[in-house]
Amino acid sequence: MSGSLVLQISAGLVAGIALSLLAPDAAKASMLLGTLFVQALKAVAPILVLVLVASAIANRRTSHTSQLRPIVLMYLAGTVAAALLAVTMSSLFPTTLALQMTDVDANAPQGITEVLGGLLQKLVDNPISAIQDGNFIGILVWGVLLGIFLHHAADSTRQMLADIADAVTHIVRIVIRLAPIGIFGLVAGNLAESGFSALGGYARILSVLLGSMLIMALLINPLLVWIKTRRNPYPIVFAALRESGVTAFFTRSSAANIPVNLALCERLDLEKDTYAVSIPLGATINMGGAAITITVLTLAAAHTLGITVDLPTALLLSVVAALSACGASGVAGGSLLLIPLSCSLFGISNDIAMQVVAVGFVISILQDSAETALNSSTDVVFTAAFAAKD
Repeated sequence: MSGSLVLQISAGLVAGIALSLLAPDAAKASMLLGTLFVQALKAVAPILVLVLVASAIANRRTSHTSQLRPIVLMYLAGTVAAALLAVTMSSLFPTTLALQMTDVDANAPQGITEVLGGLLQKLVDNPISAIQDGNFIGILVWGVLLGIFLHHAADSTRQMLADIADAVTHIVRIVIRLAPIGIFGLVAGNLAESGFSALGGYARILSVLLGSMLIMALLINPLLVWIKTRRNPYPIVFAALRESGVTAFFTRSSAANIPVNLALCERLDLEKDTYAVSIPLGATINMGGAAITITVLTLAAAHTLGITVDLPTALLLSVVAALSACGASGVAGGSLLLIPLSCSLFGISNDIAMQVVAVGFVISILQDSAETALNSSTDVVFTAAFAAKD
C-alpha cells in the first residue's frame, strides 16, 4: 500500500505478459482478478462522483472574485480546447481496443437529436436509480444541486459532507492501489485470448494521448497566452514544464505540486495576491490533460463499437469532457473514473465503459504522469498571463 504504484503497475504488466507466454491457460484463469478489479471500480465510481461534486460546491469559498474571473475563464477555455484537440486527434488516428463484447447494446444513438433526448432523460433520473444503474449524468446533476443548496447549510453539515468525501476518496485510493493486481489479470487474460495484438492497441492509444498532450503544452497553451498578452509565451512555458511539469510527472498529483507552483510563481515575480489563490484553484479545475484522457478513451470505445460520431455530437462530447475533467478526483487516475459519464452520451454500457477505464489503468504509468504534468504546468502558464507585475 505504501510502495510506488508506478513500479507496482510496471511489475504487474511484466508479470501478466510473462504468464500469457509461459502458461496461457493460467493466464486465462487470472482474468478473474481483472474482472474483480473492474467490478470494484464500478462499485465506487458513482458514489465518488456524487460526494466529491457535492462537497466541492458546498464548501467553496468566494474571494478575489474579480481578479480570478479571467484566470478561471482561461482555465475553462484551455480545458475545452484540450477536449476539442483530443476529438481532432482521435479523428485523425482512430483507435480500437480489445474489449469483451458480450451484452453490448447495439442501439447506439445516431445523431445529436437522439443524444440530447437520452441526455435529458438521464438528467431527471432519481439519485438511487442513477447510482444503481451507473447513470453518471444524473449523478452529476444531483451532486451539483446538493452542493448548491448545502452551501448555505450549517458549518457542521458542510464539514460532515467534506468528511464523507474524504472517506470515499480514501476508499478509492485503496481500490486504485489494487490496480497492479487487476492489471496483471487483465493483461494476462487479454494476451492469452487475443494475442499481442492487444498490446498494439495500448501502444496506439497511448501515442494519441501523449501526442495530444504535447501539442496542448507546446502549441495550444502558448497560443492562448499569446492572444491575451501579445508577448512571446515560450520562456514561461518552458520554465513551467521544466520546474513544475517534471515534478508533477513523478508525483502524479496536481495538489501535491501546489507548493512547487507557488515557489515558481514567486521566482517569476508574479502578483502574490493572485497566484496564491489561482494556483490552488487551478489544481482543481484546470484539467486539460484530464479532458484529453476522457475524450480520447471515450472515442476509442465508440470506434471499437462501430459508433459513428458526427460533428455536433463530437462538440457536445468536448463540452461534457471539459466539465467532467473539472470534477476529476484528486487521486491518481481519477480522470479515468469519469470516462463512463462521457461514454453514456453514446449509449455505451457501463460494463464496456469500465473495461475502457481498466485499459486506462494499464497505460496510466505514462498517461497519468503526463496528464498531471500538463495540468500542473498549465496552472503556472495561465496564471502568469494575468498576474505579471507591471
